Amino acid sequence: MATQLLLLQDVDHLGRKGDVVNTKPGFAYNFLIPKGVAVVATKATLRRQVKLKDERLKIAEQDRKEAEEMASRLQGETISFTVKVDHEGHMYGSVSTLDIIDLVKMQTGIELDKRFIGLKHPIKETGVFAITLRLKEDITCEIHVKVIPEQHVA
Repeated sequence: MATQLLLLQDVDHLGRKGDVVNTKPGFAYNFLIPKGVAVVATKATLRRQVKLKDERLKIAEQDRKEAEEMASRLQGETISFTVKVDHEGHMYGSVSTLDIIDLVKMQTGIELDKRFIGLKHPIKETGVFAITLRLKEDITCEIHVKVIPEQHVA
């Protein structure tokens, strides 16, 4: 049996502020309601839905502007990593999402959230890789990650 809730905040993989959603009772009563993220959808709480949706639209517009600005600054940007390799050219370790976040912040001053980076697995070889960033409000852009082997000095 599902519990109908009115979301007071955006919840990843569930819905946005002002949405009425159905969830399992355990998730609703053990997590969403105690955290203040949702309330049980009754006639009284559903009256708040219009106000919440209006607030959500204002936030969405601001998020869209910020994401478009960020995307225009990052589009086509090349981020370079120098990595240690063995004598056969295999990398020690890998380049992860957190490494990309740190380097983007160092090189461009833009702070990314790890959810924005569309990297399924860490990069474990040298070369140039196109990474799609999915920013807020479904704004996307592409950056290039260049993984360069460290030159050994003999």
